[in-house]
Amino acid sequence: MANKDTNNNYPATAVSTWSGYVYQGKIALYHCLKLINQGKMEFELQLDSSDDFAIYENGALTSAHQVKAKIGTYRSGYVEALEKAAAIEFDRIKGVSRYFHISVELDNTDDFTGTSGEVVQFYVYGSNRYCGLGEIERLTKEVIKQICNDKSIQFSEDLINYNYCLLSEKISSKAIEIHRLVQDDREKANRAAYENRISAQSLLDDLLNKNPYNNKEYFAVDLKARLCSHLEGRLDQALPGMSDEVYTRARKLFEHIRITDASELKVLCQLMKPSERFSSVQRADIRRYSELIETMNIEPILQQFPHYLDNEKRFYLPTALDLPLLEDREGCTSDLHGEMESNEDLLKLLFEYSHLIASRSVESFVINTKYTHPDDLNNQEVKDHINSNITKAFCLSIMTKEDAEARLK
Repeated sequence: MANKDTNNNYPATAVSTWSGYVYQGKIALYHCLKLINQGKMEFELQLDSSDDFAIYENGALTSAHQVKAKIGTYRSGYVEALEKAAAIEFDRIKGVSRYFHISVELDNTDDFTGTSGEVVQFYVYGSNRYCGLGEIERLTKEVIKQICNDKSIQFSEDLINYNYCLLSEKISSKAIEIHRLVQDDREKANRAAYENRISAQSLLDDLLNKNPYNNKEYFAVDLKARLCSHLEGRLDQALPGMSDEVYTRARKLFEHIRITDASELKVLCQLMKPSERFSSVQRADIRRYSELIETMNIEPILQQFPHYLDNEKRFYLPTALDLPLLEDREGCTSDLHGEMESNEDLLKLLFEYSHLIASRSVESFVINTKYTHPDDLNNQEVKDHINSNITKAFCLSIMTKEDAEARLK
């Protein structure tokens, strides 16, 4: 008979490890905001040292938190980690509160008493003692709303989402920075963790003071958060059939997006779907964009935003352009002409990155423009000579994935 503790429904250890350190940042944010909502403002958050994360007050550890993502559904699979959480070592002295966070429901979530005599509690989320990666965002936003209500701040869903993105970015970036140090030098990581705590006041200040007054900045922050969320979910699920190569590329893309400043992603907002007005990028576009990069036979260059270079140093950009029918060419051409006509920033970008790879297209094609230089947007004389043979107009290339791969090999 098969051992009931064996669970083959979860990804390999590498995926669990990856999910863990991303997940811990989200859980840490939720716990900190709960404390702030309860009126506790004298604490500091420390990541990846005393434990996955820890709360300090007046320099003393008050609670230590272990975070585990997708190990299995049986308590027996967590015994070693629970024993570690109960251990008395370093700042974790007797009497310190110890919490255990899990992403899946277990067969037993009663308090655990270690050989040290210390008790580890399974953290409670409402009526549950577990919280999945897909659920923690909703719970965190609810706490943000409660804080806004308490501070008499008028809010919209956009404002809540914007502030969630900023706070999540602040903590996740710190978690990843320290996690990377762990790979190289544990001592340096410990020092970084102790010296770079995040105060409750700084979290509250960000929540109260950083609002989306500039739409482009908001959309860039929103795009970054939703791209990361899509890739988190994709990697967390470790979709059946995902090869090591595809998994590695998706993970690299996630890590690149995560460390790239949101302000730099304003360009990506425009280039991911250049045929449409600059605005929030749709979920389907994010999926098409990331899947195109994952399935290309060429490794992307992850600088500022993902792109490719051929032997002649010409830029090729992956996009979310979806042109499944031959007649879609006409609509895409018309839309791009309209956007270039009214958006000088986009026109300048397309002059530099003139080969766009469609996520789906029945064939490659070229769009002839009336522009000969990025500054031609305001040059009426150039506009009046669309059919002139005197000047060679700029051509924008829309390419299929297959044609782009052939050029880039």
